[in-house]
Amino acid sequence: MEMNRIYCGDCLEVLKTIPENTFDCCVTSPPYFGLRDYGSNGQIGLENSPEDYIGKLVSVFEEVRRTLKPDGTLWLNIGDSYAGSRKGAMVYPENAKAYKQGSNRGSVDSPACLLPLPQGYKPKDLIGIPWMLAFALRSAGWYLRQDIIWEKPNPMPESVRDRCTKCHEYIFLLSKSKRYFFDAEAIAEPVADSTVSRMKQDISKQAGSSWPGYDKPVKAKAPRYGGKKYTENPDVFNRTKSGNAYELRDRRNKRDVWRVTTRAFKGAHFATFPEELISPCILAGSRRGGVYSRSVHRIRNDRRRLQEERQELRWDRTEPRIRQDGRDENF
Repeated sequence: MEMNRIYCGDCLEVLKTIPENTFDCCVTSPPYFGLRDYGSNGQIGLENSPEDYIGKLVSVFEEVRRTLKPDGTLWLNIGDSYAGSRKGAMVYPENAKAYKQGSNRGSVDSPACLLPLPQGYKPKDLIGIPWMLAFALRSAGWYLRQDIIWEKPNPMPESVRDRCTKCHEYIFLLSKSKRYFFDAEAIAEPVADSTVSRMKQDISKQAGSSWPGYDKPVKAKAPRYGGKKYTENPDVFNRTKSGNAYELRDRRNKRDVWRVTTRAFKGAHFATFPEELISPCILAGSRRGGVYSRSVHRIRNDRRRLQEERQELRWDRTEPRIRQDGRDENF
């Protein structure tokens, strides 16, 4: 396999030519069910039923799993589809073309709009494609590790009157093995301002506040779990729910709701990834030097930027409250 090269062709056939255990991670978003006609025979997305669509994707991702390294991960962005009301663009394609979404090739007056109502689904049903696919991949041998919500601050407007406007999609994190590579530090985010303020407080000067069930005022402190289950001297050690020692940090694990704005793209592509959406996937899912694509330079810059942010956001550890080892004297 030649590195730093774009391979074009049927994804299933091209994947079969790639040696196994090649990639660190895969970040992808397949065509959504029944959305567009890309004008290619055998294309994914225009199957006769959701079940056929899921079966086709499972076959593709079986080859993805083969080509991933044993500790590799798959980051899969997928949106949902409705069974359709059999109205709108289906009946009035010329009217639908007046709207932005309708003007895109394949949106109206095409097989994508003329798919029959799938058996077992009612008009207007939300099909549930993302979770159908996630469960099918899990049954096929993937480890389904997490559902990440991509929140879109600027979603596509919808004229519906009987439900909310949809402004999210799913990103599923799946792994090839039980234990896999995941660089949590590379995508860690700053802690909340309230946490920084709380950790800076001089507890010795606090009056504390009254809480039900406590016989004395409660003061600010880091979380501690387990008590004597993990140590006979719980006042010395601060424990997480897993029993590990709690450390003061200026970063926290990235949350699973990612607020990322969609970006316009003038090229011949209907749905390009925002760079801010896939950067965390690549940073967390690949080792340094393990990604060979046009985004390498940006990703490496992101790693340096993260290091710089950590220095800027680090609270003053020289305050009397913080010991040299990072623990609070008052805990």
